[in-house]
Amino acid sequence: MAPVRQLARHRARTRRLDLTDETGNIVAILDTPPAPAVPRRGTVLLVPGYTGTKEDFAPLLDPLADLGHRVVTMDQPGQYQSAGPDDPAAYNVYWLGAVVRAVAAALLAEDHAAEDGRAAGTVHLLGHSFGGLVAREAVIGAPELFRSLVLLGSGPAAIGGSRKDRMTYIEPLLESGGMLAVYEAAEQLARLDAGWQAAPAELQAFLKTRFLASSGYGLKGMGDALLTEPDRVEELRATGRPVLVCHGEHDDAWLPGTQAEMATRLGARHEVIPGAMHSPAVEAPEPTVPVLAGFWADVETSSR
Repeated sequence: MAPVRQLARHRARTRRLDLTDETGNIVAILDTPPAPAVPRRGTVLLVPGYTGTKEDFAPLLDPLADLGHRVVTMDQPGQYQSAGPDDPAAYNVYWLGAVVRAVAAALLAEDHAAEDGRAAGTVHLLGHSFGGLVAREAVIGAPELFRSLVLLGSGPAAIGGSRKDRMTYIEPLLESGGMLAVYEAAEQLARLDAGWQAAPAELQAFLKTRFLASSGYGLKGMGDALLTEPDRVEELRATGRPVLVCHGEHDDAWLPGTQAEMATRLGARHEVIPGAMHSPAVEAPEPTVPVLAGFWADVETSSR
């Protein structure tokens, strides 16, 4: 387990977006205002992966906001502080993508209503891991809402390899013992890792709290979606949205070669984060920030 920094300090405020008219959900977000002394740039929306939460982007919030972005990260339905349905089948990529679109639309409405003239017209979207599959669906369903898409440690289709094996292992634990049984099994494995052993007690407690606060229905449903997602690369390419494929140099979910091939098929920019595995935002935030900011700056410049 790599070092994690979900408790990194930031100036974001936690708030909830009421999307019940559009998706029947209320979504928890961390909302970081852009720094006042720099030119305003586009709003960015960051979507976490399977078992993740909005805090997985904590180290990126202030550095990106200091460059002029409004930076928002969300709990997907069923994750931590965003409630979700009591039905695993509801957590499919299509519905979750609709929730992301509703969040983006709400942020745009707030930007346009802001007195400081913050409105940028569209949202830069980023999805990490499973969140990348959800973000991809959001863009395919309404490309006009989004200025660009970053696929961070995500792939062209369903996950495989050791991560798939791990998910298959936890399914009977979830059925027999619920979220606590799954967490205890995962923690036993994590204790063998030097990174976990070195993690502060406060961080370990937070990771346990957020996992147990999440929905077992959501864990099952998102897991099923992650294991069955079809290849939709050509659908995404057809939207014409600028895409960045970005991953750690040692990614162990979708392998680096698989992601590089996806970037070629998309005609997308491809960047590798040195020193990172599957979660560059917490494993290597320092090199990740300029990669993201540079991509978004280029997109904004080219679209003027």
